[in-house]
Amino acid sequence: MAGDECVFCAIVHGQADASIVHEDESVVAFMDLRPVNPGHLLVVPKTHAAGLEDLQEDVGVRVWKVAHRLGRALHRSGLRCEGVNLLLADGEAAFQEVFHVHLHVIPRFTGDPFRVDSDWRVHQREQLDKTSAAVRNGLAALDTSPR
Repeated sequence: MAGDECVFCAIVHGQADASIVHEDESVVAFMDLRPVNPGHLLVVPKTHAAGLEDLQEDVGVRVWKVAHRLGRALHRSGLRCEGVNLLLADGEAAFQEVFHVHLHVIPRFTGDPFRVDSDWRVHQREQLDKTSAAVRNGLAALDTSPR
């Protein structure tokens, strides 16, 4: 999904309305239309990338830096902000709804409605070691694949 089909590309190109908070040569940040809390922002690369596999690492670094700065700004904004969540959903299984990479910057406060529920139990070291080996294999594959 690129060009006319992507709402975030339309925002980047000035073809759709957005409440812009930040814009530079690589990214644009704007208010989420369906905010979890007041101040909920999205940081979006200007170049279309459906998911992390499509995102250039240097642009990903810029997305993170802008989100970091905006998270700090939320603390000083006068909006209710006792903490900040940075959330990126990559793929349908991760609940990505707009298939253009975007990093949510969500101000948090005690008693707000946002929840991430899971089975947070401690896992055995043997299982963690096996999982870490699989991730290291993935890193090795990245290092040997062309980009």
